[in-house]
Amino acid sequence: MTPSDVKATLSFSDGSPSMDLPIYKGSIGPDVIDIRKLYGQTGKFTYDPGFLSTASCNSTITYIDGDKGELLYRGYPIEQLAQKCDFLETCYLLLKGDLPNQTQKGDFVKLVSNHTMVNDQMQYFLRGFRRDAHPMAVMTGLVGALSAFYHDSTDINNAQHREIAAIRLIAKMPTLVAMAYKYGIGQPFIYPKNSLSYSANFMRMMFANPCEEYESNDVLVRAIDRIFILHADHEQNASTSTVRLCGSSGTNPFAAIAAGVACLWGPAHGGANEAALSMLNDIQKNGGVEKIGEFIKQVKDKNSTVKLMGFGHRVYKNYDPRAKLMRETCHEVLTALGLHDDPLFKLAMALEKIALEDDYFVARKLYPNVDFYSGIVQRALGIPVSLFTAIFALARTVGWIAQLNEMIADPEYKIGRPRQLFVGSPARDVKPIGQR
Repeated sequence: MTPSDVKATLSFSDGSPSMDLPIYKGSIGPDVIDIRKLYGQTGKFTYDPGFLSTASCNSTITYIDGDKGELLYRGYPIEQLAQKCDFLETCYLLLKGDLPNQTQKGDFVKLVSNHTMVNDQMQYFLRGFRRDAHPMAVMTGLVGALSAFYHDSTDINNAQHREIAAIRLIAKMPTLVAMAYKYGIGQPFIYPKNSLSYSANFMRMMFANPCEEYESNDVLVRAIDRIFILHADHEQNASTSTVRLCGSSGTNPFAAIAAGVACLWGPAHGGANEAALSMLNDIQKNGGVEKIGEFIKQVKDKNSTVKLMGFGHRVYKNYDPRAKLMRETCHEVLTALGLHDDPLFKLAMALEKIALEDDYFVARKLYPNVDFYSGIVQRALGIPVSLFTAIFALARTVGWIAQLNEMIADPEYKIGRPRQLFVGSPARDVKPIGQR
């Protein structure tokens, strides 16, 4: 970290001694005030619910500027990566710090491809679930169970173990997601095919069956690949912070990633695209495009409980840079599949038009976000709504691993232990039961 020439001074109105606090500069983005010695010198903690003003770590992986609508992976704009790279190149970048050359990419693709199979006993573990179990419930169990099969890569403090676990997780997540899907619909599992690209292999495992040859569609494969790239990492969000916090105890990488999967399940995080599509289905049931004006009135009504899902973003105060890319992909997929006249997609495009042109939404910067478009694309690809968050987890796994590895390699890392402002009862004595 680079110290700043400026220092902060914390003073108290009760006459307590003031305290100088160091300030550190990032390569880009806000400076941070170092409060690590605050409690030792003052006996006080800071109070920051949701950690909205707290930097929990220093990182070199992902940078977001919400005001500018900017997202960088290792310094590269997301727009350039999504247009010029595939997902495994992006994985290499997040893990290693730089984009691969041709030889490095070939070696990395081969390494990942050779680890796509899962232990055959995993299918028996999977069969212990109900057929109608939510895919995220299944994925939480499957990912955590990997540590029971791969004992040679569970030491989080061993760099070689972490590297092996990283490749295994990236390689096996598509296989596990496809298995969870096939199990839920009662179809036989499709084994991975190492001659295919990462995304083409996933699509085949999802939609092939033993009765006929699966014909790959390049537009659809590129669409799912772009979804993976756009969701690969997103700085210190809830699930990434969960992975870091879980991993800080020294638990194995598979358990830490399973914790991230569980956190991602929440509707305020990974379930946002599912919520956006559910909103579209509700509008469609209530009259579709003809009734969209009434829906918009309800959204604008302060006394209404109706919410516009898939628009705006907590971090991006401008346009979500991922949304523009996903919008292009959305229209490419709808065109390739001839779905522009599908009632739900026509509704989605009508809602998009209103949000981009209506002064109410423009003034509040409630632009369609990546979840809005990715939900539409996944539905067009034939992916059921219940599987959307599992797809997200598949994509985000590489980001979680990169963040976890960075934390473990940081000499300043400690087990996470947030503090609290206690407002409960002070110490009191236990009375005999007859006097309570």
